[in-house]
Amino acid sequence: MELLKEESPNAPGNIAGVQLIPIEKIRAFRDHPFRLYEGERLDDMVQSVRDHGILNPVIVRKVYSGYEMLAGHNRMNAAQIAGMTEVPAIVKADLSDEEAYVYVIETNVIQRSFTDLTPSEKAAVLSARYEKVISQGRRNDILQEIEEIGTCGHDVHKSRSRDGIGEECGMTGRNIARYMRVDKLIRPFKDRLDAGELTLTAAVELSYLPEDEQIIVAEKDAAINEKTAKSIMAAGGELTEDKLEEILHPVRGSAQAKAVSVKIPAEAEEKYFSGMKAKERTDLVMKAPDARFSGKEAANVQQ
Repeated sequence: MELLKEESPNAPGNIAGVQLIPIEKIRAFRDHPFRLYEGERLDDMVQSVRDHGILNPVIVRKVYSGYEMLAGHNRMNAAQIAGMTEVPAIVKADLSDEEAYVYVIETNVIQRSFTDLTPSEKAAVLSARYEKVISQGRRNDILQEIEEIGTCGHDVHKSRSRDGIGEECGMTGRNIARYMRVDKLIRPFKDRLDAGELTLTAAVELSYLPEDEQIIVAEKDAAINEKTAKSIMAAGGELTEDKLEEILHPVRGSAQAKAVSVKIPAEAEEKYFSGMKAKERTDLVMKAPDARFSGKEAANVQQ
């Protein structure tokens, strides 16, 4: 395969000549939904690259600041570890964001077993497949091109045909819908889901929160089960830090059952409770009677 030094990319829709592009000019695809290879799989790819070079060119698209990786994040990572400064690449021009995402999703799914993907990766794949962000005809053209180019060439994973993906998923419509909801989570919650710190059902509930409220919840870094997630979701749209504290740290037992509302004058609110969170206010009120009686006992002793 003839390698050309960096030049202007071909017209849209055509496969550009393979070019040697400096790795430093290529950035990862924004919000790349797939984790990079680690451990033995990465070691095998690095050794293969050292022994044989990059067997199949990566696919990038031209952007203002250089190039954006579409297919080949792992090959480029392995090349860097192996000490390479350039990679052979096919440059695509004038792709829409939706078309670019098809390259990212489909090349990863072809290379790896669907069952080997993390929950957030499955969510990205299913969301892209079922939300029809691009016409099926254009998607088929891209898939055909990917098959002609080849996806990797390094024997570090099992190739999967498109026809086998549907059978491999083995998902009901309800499960597919759940994963599509999960794709709407912010990255911190996706990471917790992948790590097993958040159940799929709890993740689905949290996905209904607006992004700014998801950020508020994520910053608490609290354990969230399905019941708690349902309560948080129910407060969605009006979720404040105080309300979240009440949900995450409810008053338990008899104190909760006998809770009453108390009106506090505005000046007292400003003087004693300004800036306090709900739990801090509750703790202060609970301590007040003890302080009052302790003061009376001290006065009696002095008399």
